[in-house]
Amino acid sequence: MTQEPTVDMASLPAQHPRAPAGPPAARARFFNSGNAFNVKLPTVPAANFTAEAAAALAGFSPGEAARFIACDQSAAMAVENPATSPLMLARYARLPPGQHLAAKMQASGVIWYVIRGTGHTQSGAEEFVWGPGDVFLTPGGAGTEIVAGPEGAVLWLVTDEPLYAFAAMATDTAHRPAPVHYPADEIARQLQTVVSATQNDTTSGAALIFSSEAYEAGRNILPTLTLSLNTVPGGEHQRAHRHNSAAITLILKGDGTYSMVGGARCNWVPFATMVTPPGDAHSHHNPGEERCLFLIVQDGGLHYRARSMGFVFLEDVA
Repeated sequence: MTQEPTVDMASLPAQHPRAPAGPPAARARFFNSGNAFNVKLPTVPAANFTAEAAAALAGFSPGEAARFIACDQSAAMAVENPATSPLMLARYARLPPGQHLAAKMQASGVIWYVIRGTGHTQSGAEEFVWGPGDVFLTPGGAGTEIVAGPEGAVLWLVTDEPLYAFAAMATDTAHRPAPVHYPADEIARQLQTVVSATQNDTTSGAALIFSSEAYEAGRNILPTLTLSLNTVPGGEHQRAHRHNSAAITLILKGDGTYSMVGGARCNWVPFATMVTPPGDAHSHHNPGEERCLFLIVQDGGLHYRARSMGFVFLEDVA
C-alpha cells in the first residue's frame, strides 16, 4: 500500500482558523517557515536621475514658480508613496529669483545641499543664509521655509519620508490593526500542519508564522514585526544561519536545549528571554527526546520593506 505523499510546507497556502469563536479569532492567518520569508518584493532599481537633474538646473523662465522635482521610482518598487529607495526620497528644489518653498515634509528631518545660488532658511525662530556648496539640516514637519536670493537657487534634498509613511501604517489611528486572537488549541493544530509537511533545502526549519487578515499580503503580524513559533525535533538542530533582523525569543519548552549565538553557547531556561543580535551566526540544538518550542519576535517587517533581510545559511543540509 503506497503512502500518500506529504505536501511541502512551502506550497501550503495561507491557513485559516478552523472554527473561530468570534471576529478577533477569524482574522488570524498562519504561514510557515517555508513560505513566510520568501515574499517576492520588487528589487530596488539602480537608477541615474539625469533628466531630473537637467530639469532642475535649466535656466529660469519669467514668472516661473518654485517647485520640487522628485527622484521617484515608487511604482517600480511597489511602494505606496513617492520614494527613491524604500525608506528614502531624494528631490531637487528649484527656486527662481526671490521665490520660496515651504518644507513641510513628514520626516525626521531634511538634509540639504546647495548646488548653486544663494538664499536663506527660516526654520521656527531661527534663520541663516547659505550659498553654493553649503550643507544644512532642517527638522521635519511644518515651520521651515527656503527662500532664494536675487539669482535664484537649486538645492538637492533627501528625507526619510517613505520610512515615516511606512511607520504610519502601524501608528496612525486609521491604520491600526483590529484585534486578532490566536487560541492555543488553534496554534497547536496549525503547528501540526507545519511539522507534518516536508521541507526543502531552502526551508529555515519548521516554524509557524503568525499573520492576520489585514497583513496577509506581507505575511507578518505587523508592518514592522514578525512573530513565529519555532520548533526543533528531538535529537536534531536548526542549521546555522544569520539575518539582519534582531530576534527576541521566549523559551517555551526544551529539555537540555541550547542555542549557539555568535560562537557562544546559550542554555535554555523556561520562559527566559533570549536576544539574538542582528547579523550574528546562530543555531538551535535539541538533544532531548521531545520537540522544543520557542516564540520569536523580529523586526523583520522593516527589513523586508528595505529589502535588507540578508538571510543566509552557514551550514549545508545534513
